[in-house]
Amino acid sequence: MGPRFSLQTAGAWLVSSSTFGYIGAFGVYQDYYIRTFMTSQSASAISWIGSTQIGLVFMTGSVSGKLLDMGYFHWCIGIGSFIYVSRLFMLSLGHENSYYQVFLPQAIRLGIGQGLLFLPSVGIISHHFAKRRSLATGIVFTGSSCGGMMSPIILDNIIKRAGFGWGVCATGLVVLDAAASETYSLQGPFVGHSGVMNHRPYLLKVLGIFIAQLGIWFPISISTICESPVVQLTILNAASILGRTLPNFISDRIGVFNVMIPCSTIGGVLVFAMFGVKSSGALVVFAVLYDFFSGSFFSLMSPLIVSLADHMHEVGPRLGFAFTVIGISTLIGTPISGALLSDDYSVILFLAGSGRLAATRAMRAWHKALFRV
Repeated sequence: MGPRFSLQTAGAWLVSSSTFGYIGAFGVYQDYYIRTFMTSQSASAISWIGSTQIGLVFMTGSVSGKLLDMGYFHWCIGIGSFIYVSRLFMLSLGHENSYYQVFLPQAIRLGIGQGLLFLPSVGIISHHFAKRRSLATGIVFTGSSCGGMMSPIILDNIIKRAGFGWGVCATGLVVLDAAASETYSLQGPFVGHSGVMNHRPYLLKVLGIFIAQLGIWFPISISTICESPVVQLTILNAASILGRTLPNFISDRIGVFNVMIPCSTIGGVLVFAMFGVKSSGALVVFAVLYDFFSGSFFSLMSPLIVSLADHMHEVGPRLGFAFTVIGISTLIGTPISGALLSDDYSVILFLAGSGRLAATRAMRAWHKALFRV
């Protein structure tokens, strides 16, 4: 792995850290909004900010994936960075109990800006790495875990000491610095032409990912292992670092699909195991294990999709379509979970676990049509 490829990985790592890593700080935002900043709004209305943001990060993939394939990689990075950073500073000017002044910049515009950054950075890793693609992708995805540990701590401490506006501005400066570094280090892929997407194994695996995404966040959201959202986010993101690297390292040797299926199956079984969680210690163990296998699911998703492409110029469109489907699933999964929520979480836990196992079955159904994934 030469210096040029290491530079690509470092640049993509910064994108992952400043996009999904920063999304990890939404727990701090949500806690502050509920307790102080938007007391007139319901918890459900506030949760829509986070779910819309992460949904748009994925759904923007249909645009950024096409632009990546057409050779507009640096345009995606430049425009995405501008939208992302400028909307953060706009968010810092929001007034208390003004829902639209928070929803528009944070949910809509941040989501679009982050989406224009995220998929191209994952896509170029697939272009530049052939032998160790899964490991390189896993290393890139550890950026979201590290960012998910740092961003909540920075944001929470500055909000407590200097107020909401200064807290958001400070994180905006961190993102601005990361954006400048990633723009310098990342190099676009070769230009190609979009491939067809009527490949049945590919479509069925995207369907499986869609089903899994519907309930994948719910077990994490109800696993309150400590009172401080900052400490909880730090613990969970730390647990996911190993889950984003070890399975990817193994998958480069035995195949992505051969690792993803066991990880997805164990994730589904763990959801059912939550019925037996009765103590805080058991809850911590569950949360750490579930975040490990959820992290592996996310980090193996892109290598799996890329492995189904016949040519590298299909990577952008295939990732874009898959990410759009994932975004829709993420966007509708939260309100569905809220509507089905009961006092003992039994219905939604059953559906979340069943969804993961059904997703595994769907992804496995056409595997025999492939020689090695």
